[in-house]
Amino acid sequence: MTAGRIEPVDHGGDLDTARRRYPGAQLPWIDLSTGINPRPYPFTMPPMEAWTQLPQRSAELALRQAAADRYGAPGVEMVVSAPGSQALIQVLPRLIDPADVTVLAPTYAEHAIAWARCGHRVSERSAIDDVGAARVVVVVNPNNPTGAIVSTDALCELASALETRRGLLVVDEAFADFAPEASLVSRLPERCIVLRSLGKAYGLGGVRAGFAIAQPTLAEELRAEIGPWAVSGPALAIGRAALADVDWLSAAKARLTEDCQRLDAMLKAIGITLIGGTHLFRLVRHDDAAIIADRLGRNGIIVRRFAAQPTWLRFGLPGSEDAWKRLSSALKD
Repeated sequence: MTAGRIEPVDHGGDLDTARRRYPGAQLPWIDLSTGINPRPYPFTMPPMEAWTQLPQRSAELALRQAAADRYGAPGVEMVVSAPGSQALIQVLPRLIDPADVTVLAPTYAEHAIAWARCGHRVSERSAIDDVGAARVVVVVNPNNPTGAIVSTDALCELASALETRRGLLVVDEAFADFAPEASLVSRLPERCIVLRSLGKAYGLGGVRAGFAIAQPTLAEELRAEIGPWAVSGPALAIGRAALADVDWLSAAKARLTEDCQRLDAMLKAIGITLIGGTHLFRLVRHDDAAIIADRLGRNGIIVRRFAAQPTWLRFGLPGSEDAWKRLSSALKD
């Protein structure tokens, strides 16, 4: 992939398109296409000044400290806050002059797009030992949509190789909240940037808050690119409370583990093959995937399709008993 006109790609959560495609669908819509926790963190509404004042440095520092504590970063100076990890994905390519970039794929498509848009020469590889002489390597860990995990030992070895050529390892840990063994933060290499997302595990995609974690010099470069007041006042308050609530996250993991088992059984019962996933989504394969997705859409349920893998579907988890019953009924039909 090279620079030039790059067409936007489809993403989950596109209810507007679903409504146009299935105008007679059952309501309310059940969105299983995003991999976002369907039972969000129950935050308290931020005070009025969070909405009316410019975000304060002290509030931004408090959010970064909460993120450092939650993710295991040794110091708050290593944490960069941003309006969602997507904003960071688009800024990262500015840190390095045009170079050869390898993205471990298939994965979240915006990584390759962002680097190509900034003039980098992007290739996609399926294995971490096949990155060649790339100066930049991007790994989503656990991967979206497969759920595959690259060991931290392998990532550290790769980071050492990249450091010798002043390269960069980018590790997107948007789905690592319930897989702590996948996180590289506690042993962060020098030339490595880890991305974390508030939206997925905490079910707060609309809050738009995310983080980059890097050694202080890299973090400062990235902070300068993001600029001031990047995270809104309400997001600062909500994010700080959510990240500090360890008990809620633990309970969420236990519930999601049970929900994954329930969904797996439901899908296997009608002959759908499970091929991957995380605590927040399941990746499945079926020869009639397009037909299944279409029938679900007509029942007001959207799942994630993949143009490049037409036999794949990604199912998020229902958030209520009514949603579970509707999904079960639609699948049986």
